[in-house]
Amino acid sequence: MTKTRIWSAVFILLGIFLWYFVVASEKAPAGTFGGFPFRLGLDLQGGVELVYEADVSALPAGEVDESMDALRDIIERRVNILGVSEPVVQTETGSTGGRRLLVQLPGVTDIDQAIATIGATPLLIFKTERPESERTPILAAQEKVQAALTAGEEPGGVDLGLARNDPYYVETALSGRYLDRALLEFDQQSFEPVVALQFDSEGTKLFREITEANIGKSVAIYLDGAPISSPVVREAISGGRAQISGGFTPQEAKQLVGRLNSGALPVPISLLSTQSVGATLGDAALQKNIWAGIYGTLLVALFLALWYRVPGVVAVASLAVYVAFMLALFKLIPVTLTAAGIAGFIMSIGMAVDANILIFERTKEELGRGRAVSDALAEGFERAWLSIRDSNISSMITAVVLFWLGTSLVKGFALTFGLGVLVSMFTALTVTRAFLFSLKVSDTKATKILFGQGVNRQQLTTDN
Repeated sequence: MTKTRIWSAVFILLGIFLWYFVVASEKAPAGTFGGFPFRLGLDLQGGVELVYEADVSALPAGEVDESMDALRDIIERRVNILGVSEPVVQTETGSTGGRRLLVQLPGVTDIDQAIATIGATPLLIFKTERPESERTPILAAQEKVQAALTAGEEPGGVDLGLARNDPYYVETALSGRYLDRALLEFDQQSFEPVVALQFDSEGTKLFREITEANIGKSVAIYLDGAPISSPVVREAISGGRAQISGGFTPQEAKQLVGRLNSGALPVPISLLSTQSVGATLGDAALQKNIWAGIYGTLLVALFLALWYRVPGVVAVASLAVYVAFMLALFKLIPVTLTAAGIAGFIMSIGMAVDANILIFERTKEELGRGRAVSDALAEGFERAWLSIRDSNISSMITAVVLFWLGTSLVKGFALTFGLGVLVSMFTALTVTRAFLFSLKVSDTKATKILFGQGVNRQQLTTDN
């Protein structure tokens, strides 16, 4: 009894501390409790939505999906620079069959900064010298186009597609998608900052093949469509390392390394549309979700207290500890709360109550068989455990599948719901148990009434 009461006191103090942390950390300045506000998603706090079109025309059909997945991952890393919590970055197929990228940035108010940060991601391409026989027709076509434009005429009879080519270099298969990492180094002779590139296994193979085929020729490195460096190949390079020496300042080289390491785009992207999502609708939705949770919890607490009496009141106290645990976890992990995520949390409250109801119903059955209150409580917890375990495992499986296969919005629901199921099982089997067994109860008629569902005539006869 003494040990149980000690644990009860610990849970009560912990619950009070967590509630204080949840409330105090919301508006406190940086410090002991500062820096832990709730993180809200785009639908609740507003933000920026950007839609990009990806140019996959140069990719083989079998590599489009893989490149789009890589593009999504890279953009997610880039937007982390903005300090965005749980950005939504999705790829989709447009109505005309083109590929698009949807970027949602909760809490971001500066659209220009968001566009600049995402657009700053470098497109790294390696090009080799075009054979002399291919340069002549391209140069001739470009000269005809230039002459026609100078004369104010339409360039008729000219292959415009041919004229748009770079006459001196041809693009290779080696690009930033094969980059493993970039490093800031200094040239041992000039002491100028250079950017060293290390390719992955596939990129190492491509780079070796390119250098083997172009000994004595230059290999141009293009960044965002502009030539950065054109070193001459002296020998085949098999180590998968290249070097960009573009006359950088140390700060420029450091910035370029950061951009390359955060991900060189595997395909070019162009901005289609921007939308600033106001927080007015988000505030209304947030308030409705909060009040729905408060009203629902109060109604559940009232039902528990009236229907199960003393165990119900104890369950309400345990439920308060559960809510404090969950809100503190949302701040500490942290979890970005969306409307779907809040719905998952509210549903998890129902799971917490369900576990208590299973225990109390088992306890009532044992009381109906004439057991003592303490024995009935012990038997109720033991017999309800299997049902609680099975129901929570099935709920966790559902949460895991939703989180694994769902979209970002569905993942928010699955995360809060899954966390709620785990914490609810702990509070039902540990906190509620400690509270109930810390009570000193006797086997009187009044006590059995307070621990059962109303007055059972047969039970009163047995007690007499």
